[in-house]
Parts: sequence; C-alpha cells; structure tokens
Amino acid sequence: MSVVHVVDDDPALSDALCFLFRSRGVTPVPHLSGEAFLARVDEAREGCVLLDVRMNGMSGLDLFGRLLALKFRLPVIFLSGHGDVPMAVDALKKGARDFVVKPFNDNELVDRVLAAVAEDDARRAGEERRATVAQRLAGLSERERQVMELMLAGRMNKVIADDLGIAMRTVEAHRARVLDKMGVRSAIELANLLAATRS
Repeated sequence: MSVVHVVDDDPALSDALCFLFRSRGVTPVPHLSGEAFLARVDEAREGCVLLDVRMNGMSGLDLFGRLLALKFRLPVIFLSGHGDVPMAVDALKKGARDFVVKPFNDNELVDRVLAAVAEDDARRAGEERRATVAQRLAGLSERERQVMELMLAGRMNKVIADDLGIAMRTVEAHRARVLDKMGVRSAIELANLLAATRS
C-alpha cells in the first residue's frame, strides 16, 4: 500500500491533496500542523511525507530539523511557494528528497510522491533482507562459520578439512548445514546473498 503523510495547515489544500492522492491509489494521512505530525511520528512507518514549508506554529523546516534529530527514515518532499525555494534547496542539502513549487502539476506531484514511496519500499525491503540474513548467520555454530568462511574463500572440501584438522565427511556435513541454514544451494548463491546485504 502506498502511503503519503500530508503535513499542511491549510484545511482546503490538505483536503484537495488527499482527494488527489486517493484518485491515484495512494493512501493519504493528513496532519494539519507540524506539531500534530510530530505527536504521531512513531506511527509513520512507511511511505513518504509531503511537508509544507510555511505553516503556523512549527514551520515545515522546524519540523524537518526535529525529524532529522529523531533519525526519521521516511523520504520528505517539501511543498513550497516560489519565495521559499532557497529554504527548500537548503533542506535538500540536509537530506530532504525533493521539493515541489506551488502552483504544482497534479500528476507530477503524485509521480514524485510515488517515486519517494518506491524508494522507501526498497529501503524497508533491504532492511528486512539484512535482518533475515543476520538471523540466519546467528544460527550457525562456530565450526559452521569457520567452514563457511573457507567456502567463501573458494577452498575445496579437502583443503578445508586439512585447515581445520577434521575429516572431509565432517566438512561435507558442515557445508550442507551451512547452505541449508542460509537458505541457499551453493557457495556462489551464499556469496551473492551476503554481498547483497552489504550493499
């Protein structure tokens, strides 16, 4: 599900944005102030944030600063008036994903939001992949880890047996358990799996 958190203190614009996103299959979650979003920031676990630069109370830039301090992970797109462009550019340098100048093209805005949501989907999928691999690695015994490292170094079973001072059949058994626990069929798949989680 594609989700966008709309943070804008103009109820009419917020409603119009929410209608626009729903028409393109994106689920909008409106927040009518920076303070309101900050109060529910823990619930914002997926999607992206569309944040107006100028709001009463906490400005969009102030909120963005708070989000950076909290190590908030979702992509942030600023919605700005022409006079706010320098501020929006500064926000980009600090880590905002994008900014859109009012008046904006509806389709272009939604496309940018969808691109940000896709970026967040990819980030979360990568984190889940890394967590799964870390869990599998934690399930290996110390000897299985030793065998795995030598497998990844391209050593043959006989060489591994000699290096570790164990029988070749024992190496074969450890090798089979390593592949099974890691959910792969070969040393090449194992190397690719580990490389993908490090990128």
